[in-house]
Amino acid sequence: METNRQRKIAGVIQQDIAEILQEWTRESTKGIIISVTKVRVTSDLGEAKVFISVFPTDNRDNIATEIQEHTHAIRHKLAQRTRHQLRRVPELHFFIDDSLDYIEGIDKALKGDIINPIEHPEVLPKRKKM
Repeated sequence: METNRQRKIAGVIQQDIAEILQEWTRESTKGIIISVTKVRVTSDLGEAKVFISVFPTDNRDNIATEIQEHTHAIRHKLAQRTRHQLRRVPELHFFIDDSLDYIEGIDKALKGDIINPIEHPEVLPKRKKM
């Protein structure tokens, strides 16, 4: 069960990381939109799982790799932004949120564009983990 404090801290982290990533994409990668879809903070506030969505999806793996490589710098910028709100910034773990792709696949199947996954569940791709 998530406490109010966890939800508040997750909200602060989500907003600040979204701004940090948007600044980064403005400077280095044009035409790519990165959004932070969800943040989950552990009960001891020591770790945060950050779920990101990348559009267009063909650059998703490259962007995810770059974010993983720059996690320390992102955490440092987050610490600077939240120094008056958080005593200690949690360790950040980034994950790709592929729920929009999953929903799009189901939508196409329901429209008849692809094989019906209800009749053939093996056609749905397995969810990816980073």
